[in-house]
Amino acid sequence: MNWSTSQANEAFRMYGRLLLPELQVLLSENDNAGVKEFCEALYPAVTAEILAELESEKVWRVLSCCEAQKQAEIFQFLPLPQQIEIVGVIERGPLSKLIEEMAPDDRVDLLTRMDDEHVEELLPLIAQAERSDIRKLLSYPEDSAGAIMTTEYASLPENITVAQALERLRQQAPDSEIISYIYVVDEGRRLQGIVSLRELIFARPARPLSEITNRDVISVRVDDDQEFVAQQMARFDFVAIPVVDHQNQLVGIVTHDDAIDIMQEEATEDTHRLAAVEPLEDSYLATPLKTVIQKRVGWLIFLLVPSFLAAKVLEHFEGVSDKFEWLVLFIPLILASGGNAGSQSATLIIRAMALESNIQRDELRALLRKELQLGLLLGGMLSVISFLVSWMFTSQLMQATVVGLAVFLVVLMGISAGGMLPMGFRKLGMDPALMSNPFITALVDILGLIIYFQVAIYMIS
Repeated sequence: MNWSTSQANEAFRMYGRLLLPELQVLLSENDNAGVKEFCEALYPAVTAEILAELESEKVWRVLSCCEAQKQAEIFQFLPLPQQIEIVGVIERGPLSKLIEEMAPDDRVDLLTRMDDEHVEELLPLIAQAERSDIRKLLSYPEDSAGAIMTTEYASLPENITVAQALERLRQQAPDSEIISYIYVVDEGRRLQGIVSLRELIFARPARPLSEITNRDVISVRVDDDQEFVAQQMARFDFVAIPVVDHQNQLVGIVTHDDAIDIMQEEATEDTHRLAAVEPLEDSYLATPLKTVIQKRVGWLIFLLVPSFLAAKVLEHFEGVSDKFEWLVLFIPLILASGGNAGSQSATLIIRAMALESNIQRDELRALLRKELQLGLLLGGMLSVISFLVSWMFTSQLMQATVVGLAVFLVVLMGISAGGMLPMGFRKLGMDPALMSNPFITALVDILGLIIYFQVAIYMIS
């Protein structure tokens, strides 16, 4: 049977709802052995989905029945807001052990969201090796490659044989997140190349590792933006990508699961900004009402300004609209045509720039030319339709001509604005998604009204 993603998710939720009562019975009977067996029998992600329905105290009761490694495996799949709540009910000793067992990138995500005082209290209780790793990862800028990378990777010196490489790899494998690719470094830990596990297995044991090492390595810098890192991984179809510092020293890797999270996060941010909402850190349901209001009210207040300006434009042309009352009838048509066309262009341009972070100047010009061509073609089509409909509606050729010509100019202006404004933001080094659809619509409304009344004055006079 072939299941869709939604069907599979629903099946997992039903499965979880069936198992949750059994887990609650085990907790009520204080059957710690049964709880431990319950956790070990399921995949950690499934267990986390079941635990997400419980209060923080009960979640920790369940996790405390397991060994530290199993605790970390399940805990990492819980939503980050719930992780923060659970941290508040765990004593410092067990919490430090839990953090030690977590993957480096996951524990940094958690510690970044915790209070600085709480973090400073915990760090002395964590083993020296993990503590140094945590401080290093916390020092990197937020949303950079260094902040999302993991330091659990496999690396080998270049001056050994394949047999020696396989022996060392067996020792490193338990502590490495991915061993599909092994990174070859020199004595100064500078990245020299990469070799796949497949190549190691098929190579002769006595063959030098340097002979099968691929020297053409694609890597990212530790301060590169996380969106660029994810784009590079998608572009080259990588399972992982190495992260190097400014001396080309290997400091970590970014894995495919982190890249998926980044792409989802960046797409969510762009979607929020296109709707004139400041990005939410957590899911909508997990975000407090106060935070949602704070994220939305600023843009709503800001968008009142162009609305007032549109009212001033109507006031300025009040004499014209009083003299020719039929002009008022077609204002909604004019505003909708320009606003919708501008929003379409802005969405397409912003998405194109999001998928291709390294768009060159000639490519931007090509995008602009394409938008202008679309403006002429779409504006012409909508102009003809508007002319015919308004002519049928009013039976006046002059009125239909005014509406048709105004629609053409407003659509052309809307498409041009929707394409050029995000490009202008990109040129200024700002996120193009800040040019939200509501803002473009409000701006096009103002200019559309001016164009409409000016066309009417010119044609009628």
